[in-house]
Amino acid sequence: MQMEECCGIMNSETTHLTRHLESLLPEALEWLRRLVKVNSFTANPKGVNQVVTLTEEMFLSLGFTSERVPSENVCYGDHLFLSRPGRGKGKPVVLVTHSDTVFPEEEEQRENFGWRQDEDRIYGPGTVDNKGGTALIWLMLHGLQQAAPDAFNDTSWVIAANASEEVTASDFGRLTRRRCPDGAQAVLVFEGGPKSGIDHHIVMARKGRAEFVIRSVGRAAHAGSSHAEGLNAIVSLAHCIAPIAALTDSARELTVNIASIKGGTVLNRVPHEAELAFEMRAYQPSILSQAETQITTILGNQDPALGSLTLHCNGRTPGWPSDEATQGLCQYWQEAAKELDLTVTPTKRGGLSDANYLAGLGPMLDGMGPSGANAHCSERNPSADKWPEFVDRSSFVSKAAINVQALRKILSLT
Repeated sequence: MQMEECCGIMNSETTHLTRHLESLLPEALEWLRRLVKVNSFTANPKGVNQVVTLTEEMFLSLGFTSERVPSENVCYGDHLFLSRPGRGKGKPVVLVTHSDTVFPEEEEQRENFGWRQDEDRIYGPGTVDNKGGTALIWLMLHGLQQAAPDAFNDTSWVIAANASEEVTASDFGRLTRRRCPDGAQAVLVFEGGPKSGIDHHIVMARKGRAEFVIRSVGRAAHAGSSHAEGLNAIVSLAHCIAPIAALTDSARELTVNIASIKGGTVLNRVPHEAELAFEMRAYQPSILSQAETQITTILGNQDPALGSLTLHCNGRTPGWPSDEATQGLCQYWQEAAKELDLTVTPTKRGGLSDANYLAGLGPMLDGMGPSGANAHCSERNPSADKWPEFVDRSSFVSKAAINVQALRKILSLT
């Protein structure tokens, strides 16, 4: 009898939460519409800063104060940090989103790609990546404020919005860490979170990436009269392509992608230069390091008579491997989903997000945003089954409810 009464109270609580979130959804979607209306291509700093201004307005009523920080790259807009100190002394909860998208304004105009509702789908640039994530933060915090006002007011919050997430600039991660000198109680990244029916996916790990170029230097010669005097840089480079690509290893969750090769000039000249670009991805930094050593060995084993091969690293993005703290955090989300007659499935992703640069700041989950599809796509061609980016309207309330319930559990422990 006592168990039945307890369950009845819990069902009543979750039903009230869901209804409250549903009542807030029209306002959340109006904020989303205003955000989507502004072109915020990463290389359009004026547009990105307009989105920053709107985001400041969104969270003003919740008591957040704003700090804008110019990007290190002057071609990008301002990073935004919204903060709300709590009455307690605990570490902050960090909520992460980004203000930029991948669509130049001329592309949006050419493809007639803007805010458009079609039954449950809402199309538009950034609807799921990641202006939808910003709208869901707004919805979630309003829901938490009503459902657990003491927990909301006791907690210190930081909303961190990256101006250049789509180009994986690293300054945002450093700036966010500086605002959390003692770490974070939890870090929640509001990239889109796919769902299937009642099952919501959240991300517990992301691969790191290393980008490389191999430069091949040979010797030019006339291809007709002096062919034997030349060293063909393209041929030399070609010898190493298959061995490097073969390093891809599903057992180690390592991928090696040969991305481009270029070299030579005209047909009657033995090419004296060539270049190969590729990337590697893995969850564990040690696996990327081992693969780089193997590549160095492959190049060292090439016959020097064929020309010179040198390896250059063009950049590294740290991996975010799952750990016990993240796994423990995920359990709260799974318990919260169960109370709402939903499910949560933890997943790993090979793509990059702000989570890569915030690993270690605190227990972290990604994919906290609404569900949708076709991020980075603007084309609409139904006959070819091509659809632009969209977000599922119905996913906002269910995902926000899961997030609120999980946060209530975590914050009750502090």
